[in-house]
Amino acid sequence: MRFYRPLAPFAAMTFDLDDTLYDNHPVIDKTEKEVLCFIRQYDAKFRYFEREDLHLYRQVVLEQEPEIYHDVTSWRRQSAELMFNHHGFNHEETMRGTDEIMSCFRYWRNKITVPESTHNTLSALAEKIPLVAITNGNAEPEACGLAPYFEFVLKAGLDGRSKPYPDMYRLAAERLNLPINQILHVGDNLSTDVEGALYSGMQACWINIENKELMQEPEGRLVPHVEISDLASLIALI
Repeated sequence: MRFYRPLAPFAAMTFDLDDTLYDNHPVIDKTEKEVLCFIRQYDAKFRYFEREDLHLYRQVVLEQEPEIYHDVTSWRRQSAELMFNHHGFNHEETMRGTDEIMSCFRYWRNKITVPESTHNTLSALAEKIPLVAITNGNAEPEACGLAPYFEFVLKAGLDGRSKPYPDMYRLAAERLNLPINQILHVGDNLSTDVEGALYSGMQACWINIENKELMQEPEGRLVPHVEISDLASLIALI
């Protein structure tokens, strides 16, 4: 554990989800493979699709609606709708196909393996102070057993612009009825989590599982209050 700024007393913690509470990379890789397989089998028109083909539709949607990146689920859904429309499906077929693709996506997206150590740490922390999840992604804590630890979950798109914008940080403080500087945010990303939390007025904890060198990280424009390499270290702070 390393301290870079004086850590004031805090009355609640907020947490990033992906790559903070579990390893998200294998989940996303598996999900993208399964969704692509599903699309290829859905109709002969998609038989030879590659990831690059799906990415093209995402790019078109982003160009048409630049702010869509704040809501990655809506972005994915609109991309699927565009794909069906582009290949001549009528409205009813497009809606049905999009629903089925999104159902496949949700199923695999939430096949998350949460380490037992994460469960133990969150359980111990939740007994002491309120915990909140703040995510730019679309993992569902209810589906992977994390929901019981959190007072509530804030998701980009539904609850404001994505981190590092201050929307969700400020909403968390408002809903917790706490001064924002009495909340410690924990996350793995130096930009969205550390910088976002600091600019919003929260205190920030960087979880550095890969033992990166803070001063050599290109995104390390602002130093956190504290750096940890193991989630369980948080227990010592309360």
